[in-house]
Amino acid sequence: MAGDSVNESEAHIGGNLSPPSVDSEGQFGDADSAVGGLSIVTSTASLRSSVYDHVAEDGRTYHRYREGKYPLPNDEEEQERLDLQHALFGVTLDGKLHLAPIGPDCHHVLDIATGTGIWAIEFAQQYTSSRVLGTDLSPIQPLYVPTNCRFEIDDAEDEWNFPDKFDYIHGRALLSCFKDPPSVLREAFKSLNPGGYLELQDGTFPFNYIGDPPVNSDLYKWNEIVVAGAAKAGRPWTNAQHYKQWMEEIGFEDVVEKKFFWPTSAWPKGAYFKRVAAYWQADLLRGLEGGSLKIMKVMGWSTEEIHAFLPGVERDIKDTSIHAYLPINVVYGRKPVNVS
Repeated sequence: MAGDSVNESEAHIGGNLSPPSVDSEGQFGDADSAVGGLSIVTSTASLRSSVYDHVAEDGRTYHRYREGKYPLPNDEEEQERLDLQHALFGVTLDGKLHLAPIGPDCHHVLDIATGTGIWAIEFAQQYTSSRVLGTDLSPIQPLYVPTNCRFEIDDAEDEWNFPDKFDYIHGRALLSCFKDPPSVLREAFKSLNPGGYLELQDGTFPFNYIGDPPVNSDLYKWNEIVVAGAAKAGRPWTNAQHYKQWMEEIGFEDVVEKKFFWPTSAWPKGAYFKRVAAYWQADLLRGLEGGSLKIMKVMGWSTEEIHAFLPGVERDIKDTSIHAYLPINVVYGRKPVNVS
């Protein structure tokens, strides 16, 4: 990124940037063009096993292991979205894979809910002396990966019994994963070496708005429905705002929280926010159906009703007169050096 993009993102990472402000001059541009023609696909073969055959429903596929725990699909369409989401976090954090001040002695690394494994692979490539383990419910990770990276099918809500402790544990976009996030954070605390870091990068629903919320819009209604549905299903999409408090209560020290903002369209001022918005809009549009089906069904919607409703949500996501954004929390903390 060039010009004010770099300056704004660096300022944001330092905690010096406020939420986006409306571009009153109307320089919205083309959201898709800001993504630069990005087309990310999984180019290597994915792990496949008859033990982990996927579950088909409503034209999508879902994980077989611990069937039903995670509400989003795991098919190729969703895998491409997850890789786009990885690019979105990269744009947000100015290309950084992490914000925790990990040092050269970071040898054992865990990535929970690794998805396609793209973060774990890039971390292993960047930190060649580390050994990176990625875990997930779905076996959708590439077969051919760096020699210092590997993947396991595992449920992070189980008791953790890894043979070695970790110097750094990473979790990203976990908002729909856990019924009891503090219990997962406690397992992470126990599984860290003294002085090791846990870092979480996540969004908090519902959307925030600049100005009065557009209560009559389909986008606003969708937010209300999915937040209520996720809470009813026992996996609230509102947890990230509590990560800092939970980590401090568990015993992490020097816990830092940095806040970021993902606008839904190119309505904000500044090249940084417009670029972030382009990636977030593309991510959101690609994941809208997959993220809605199971959650809205919890609220009594049929598949047909969901499919009839979502085009209005898509329209509002692209509407630059709706000044919506998703708050993002990046939280990291260190296990005390005097705790085993």
